[in-house]
Amino acid sequence: MYVEGIKDVVAVLRQRLEPVERAELLADTVEGQLPHARKAAVLIGLFDREGEVCMVFIRRAATLRSHGGEIAFPGGGIEPTDSSPAAAALREAREEIGLDMSGVEVLGVLEPVFTVVSNYLIVPVVAFLAEGLGVIQLQASEVTEIILIPLRSLTDTSIYHTEEWMHDGQARTIYFYDYGPYRIWGATARMLKAFLDLLKQGS
Repeated sequence: MYVEGIKDVVAVLRQRLEPVERAELLADTVEGQLPHARKAAVLIGLFDREGEVCMVFIRRAATLRSHGGEIAFPGGGIEPTDSSPAAAALREAREEIGLDMSGVEVLGVLEPVFTVVSNYLIVPVVAFLAEGLGVIQLQASEVTEIILIPLRSLTDTSIYHTEEWMHDGQARTIYFYDYGPYRIWGATARMLKAFLDLLKQGS
């Protein structure tokens, strides 16, 4: 099963995602190899929109120093007051897009992703938004647009390609998803690919 209804997708994710309790252990394992990395968390939010499973993305404000103008998942740095990466992802989603926390079910986490250029170790937190998005209120200083993309569209192989880039003498595979006028790439595309691959397993 790759893309079905929201109930089927949520059921598969509950089985295949890493438990949220393992998020910090997973991050600490990677951080041991990257002791100077800054910790962050993002929210991969899924909800039903007229029978379509949709994913929530944002366009970061062009004025931001890090990844300005890029398509991303809501999220940001983990603060000392955050009890967990999941708590950080939810807090950031509430601050950035005004996400209503009622009906949000955290399903689990993906393996952490490291951003070479900005030095962030990011924990992707996957959640089911049972009540949808609610009333959206963008934090204008950080977010210029909210983008809702059907999961089915993201599984279309025609919008996906890879390129080999060199960084510090090392070749790296960069993933790209081109949906209409939107280009998803970098760390967000790596997290998206990991998410889609997880759904695809055994289908």
